[in-house]
This record gives sequence, C-alpha cells and structure tokens, in this order.
Amino acid sequence: MNPTALNPPGPNQPGPNQPGLSPPGLIPTANLASLLIQTARRFPDRPAIVWRNTTWTWTHVRDRVRAAAAALAARGVRHGDRVLLHARNGNAVLESMFATWMLGAVWVPTNFRLTPPEVAYLAQSSGAAAHIFDTAFAEHAAAAAAANPACRLMLSIGGEGPDDWEAFAGSAASIDRPADVERDHPAWFFYTSGTTGRPKAGMLTHGQMDYIVCNHLCDLMPATTEQDVSLVVAPLSHGAGIHALPQVARGAASILLSGERLDCEQAWALVEQHRVTNMFTVPTILTILTRHESVDRYDHSSLRYVIYAGAPMYRADQVHALRKLGKVLVQYFGMGEVTGNITVLPPALHSENDAEMPVGSCGVPRTGMDVTILDESGTPAPPDTTGEICVRGPGVFAGYHADPDATARATAHGWFHTGDLGHIDASGFVYITGRASDMYISGGSNVYPREIEEALLLHPALAEACIVGMPHDKWGETGVAVLVLQPNAQATEAELLSHLDGRLAKYKWPQHFVFWPELPKSGYGKVTKRDVKQLLQKDL
Repeated sequence: MNPTALNPPGPNQPGPNQPGLSPPGLIPTANLASLLIQTARRFPDRPAIVWRNTTWTWTHVRDRVRAAAAALAARGVRHGDRVLLHARNGNAVLESMFATWMLGAVWVPTNFRLTPPEVAYLAQSSGAAAHIFDTAFAEHAAAAAAANPACRLMLSIGGEGPDDWEAFAGSAASIDRPADVERDHPAWFFYTSGTTGRPKAGMLTHGQMDYIVCNHLCDLMPATTEQDVSLVVAPLSHGAGIHALPQVARGAASILLSGERLDCEQAWALVEQHRVTNMFTVPTILTILTRHESVDRYDHSSLRYVIYAGAPMYRADQVHALRKLGKVLVQYFGMGEVTGNITVLPPALHSENDAEMPVGSCGVPRTGMDVTILDESGTPAPPDTTGEICVRGPGVFAGYHADPDATARATAHGWFHTGDLGHIDASGFVYITGRASDMYISGGSNVYPREIEEALLLHPALAEACIVGMPHDKWGETGVAVLVLQPNAQATEAELLSHLDGRLAKYKWPQHFVFWPELPKSGYGKVTKRDVKQLLQKDL
C-alpha cells in the first residue's frame, strides 16, 4: 500500500499525482468515476437505473453525481476523506458511490441490516469525514455521530432541507472531471462481515477495481453491452455493488427491487418486464428464488448469466436451479479482500448430470489470478492435497485500513490467505472443503462440516443443514447437526443416520441432531456458525 495514498492534494488540484509530476512509485490510473462519465457520453438517453416508478438515464445520473460531488466538496469533503453510507438500495446509493469517487474520496458503505452499535464502530474505525444516512435509520445516525467526532458533515437520504441527498444532487454547481488518483489510492473500504471478530476495512483501490471490472466482463458476463439489463436483488453495499460497476462500464441498466426485502414474485415479474439478462445473488437468495412458485409463472428466458457467490452452493439446490433456469448459472469464489476474484465456474461447466461437471468445484482461477494450496509452512501443496486456499494477482486488496498486523497475517508468504480449506485437482479445478475455523478434530481425525452438510441435504426432508463441532469428553469434539426441515416434512435421527450410511465414514457422522425452525444468518445471508454454537450451548 502506498503510504501517501490517503493524504493526496485536494480535488483536481496540482500535486504529485498529476501527469508529468509523479515521483517514483506513484502510478496514475483511471478514476472509477470515469466509467460513469464515459458511458453517459456514449449512451446519454438510455436507462441507467430503474427503481419503483422512476427511470434515470445515464445523463441524469451523471449530472446528479457531478452536482452532488460539488456540494460535498463545498462542505469540506476532500481527496482521501472517507464517506460513510448507511442506506437501503436506491438510486442514491450508486450516486453517492460515484460522487465520492469524483472527489478522490473513499466510499464506506455499510450493510443496512447492521445494528446501531455495529454501524457506530464502522464510522469510528473508518474515521469518516461525512455520514450519509437513510432517514429510516435515525438511531444508527445518532450512534455513528457519537462514536465518530471526526465527522464534519451529516446528510440524509429521503429527508428534507439543504442537508438531504436530493438537495446535493440538485445543486447548481458541478464538478465535471474526476479527481486524479494513483493505482493504489483507496476507492472503497469493503468491510468484512466480522464473523470471527470486529469487522476490518479491506482497502479496494482504483487500480485494483479497474482490473476487477475488466475481469468480471471477461470471466463472468462476456459480451455484455448497453442492451443488457441487470436485476439487483442483494445490498449494493457489497457484492451487488461490485457487480453494478461492469453494468456501468457497458451501459447496461440496473433494475432495483422496490423494497429492502426479497420479494420473489416481484423479482420474477421484473425479469419478465425488463427482459433482464443478468443478476448477482448468493446461494441462499438463488435457492429462495428458484424454489418460489412464481418462478414458473413468469418468462425468464432472457436470462444469460445468473451469478452466485459468497458461499458454496449445495448440490441439491444447484441442480434444482439448473432445472428451473437452464444453463445460465455462473459460480465464482471470492471474498471482499479479493473483490470476488478468485475462481469462476461458467455456464458451460454447469450440468444437472454429475458426470458432466466437476461436482463440488467452484471453478478454475480467474484470468490473471494465481491460486494455490499452501501448507502450514507456506509451501505449495501437490494436487489433491487439502490445505489453505491462497491467491495472488491484481485483484487482491491493498491491505486492511489501520491494521498492519492483520494485513501481514493475511498476506504471509506473498499470498493472500483466504482462511478457506480445500484442494486443487490435476486439471486446476478448485474445491472448497470449508473454513479453517469450521474444521473440528474428533478422536484425532479432522472433520470438515461442509461434506457432511452436502450429504445430509440429499435427504428430501431437509431444507438447511449446519454442522458444528462441540466439546466432547471422550472424542475431544463431536459433530452436532442443526437442521431445518422442508415445509410439512418429517425426519428422525435414525432415518438420517441410515441416509448417511455408505455416504460418509462413521467417524464423520454427527452425534446429535437438532431441529430448528430456521438458522441464524448474517446481514450477508450467510449462516453464522458462531451464533449456532452459542445457541447450542444453551440447549445441549
């Protein structure tokens, strides 16, 4: 990480990052805001954002972003400042992203499902100079203001008066040219979900993100043009926001759901109405969408790429989605620190037939990225050997903000350490066994919950499964299966053990089976095994 990257000169002012003046080590690059400016030139009257009953063209969005950037600058937001956003999906989320970048400032979005104390921590840890809050989150705004005295500007979204986003976006002033930035200048603080401790801000830079946009268009959505349409079904604060950038680069419209909750009926209706061609999801969302009865009542033949990431998808759910949607699924493995850019499994490698696809694989390394398995000494392991999945290449982040120790641990031996266990076969396909933190040792043997969950979910009565290791007097640890049944279904422990017989070695079988109405999930749709363990400690 360039040590001066967070302290460059003011927007559009001469400085060491100006052409012809760059000292050694500083490499000027394209500001991400240029994606919007260039697209608005090419497709001024085409739709950019469609939300509820309003359509914004690329000209509208560009002009609002330029005006908002000028208003932010007039209120003291400078190159390198952090701008915190806490809001539900809407046009203002994307506008705030590009307005922040126009100034060379850093966008700090939060997941709107977080609690006030969680958002207050993000405000404090980022040292944001400006806070932008949806009016639905007054308690969050107050908590953030109290925790972050460095904040110089408080804005609302959906309110009234001069300090509301609409007033800023309607400002008479305008900043027409994006600020100059270097390759390593942060653009986005991408906060981790914090399932193993306090969230950390991964610094995503302009140069890194320029590569990510190109790679998404190359590996995930080839041949995307202004004729394409993308449906947004996940929070723009994280993976869906990354996915929106290639749409901006190509001039493809983004369609937003009307509310913050997933409405399957509305989602499929919008696919039919707007002839949606791509969407970004996580496995839980994709499963909910394809198991909802409305999937059969709307025309979704326009879909070319239905991208799922964030967690491995259970094979039973994968097969069901393929039956409903056809060969349009695209899987990628990634995480915030690598901006989702580790592997890809394209539509051609998906099949309902196990013999026609690498079942259980998350694909092959993304173009320009290098993936390996390292043992505990940092030595690359041979094919089919289980170890930690590590990655390097231009998609890797610049480090954690204000946390050099965590950065050093995550990038030891010259690779980014994902914390995921897995192996790579002789053909280069990557397989995820599970999180290193999820593995438990029972009777001296390593047990990986993922393969047990996969086996259990082949039973027709089960909708969800979570395996965790819990203390055991004899075996050290033993597995507990926390299960969610399909509606109106029943299953006994004896039936489930019989189901596992022949599928898994007996030392991997769970010792206890618990049935819950639902599994606890984070704001990102992932099952939080830490919470499962805490709840089990009360029950067992």
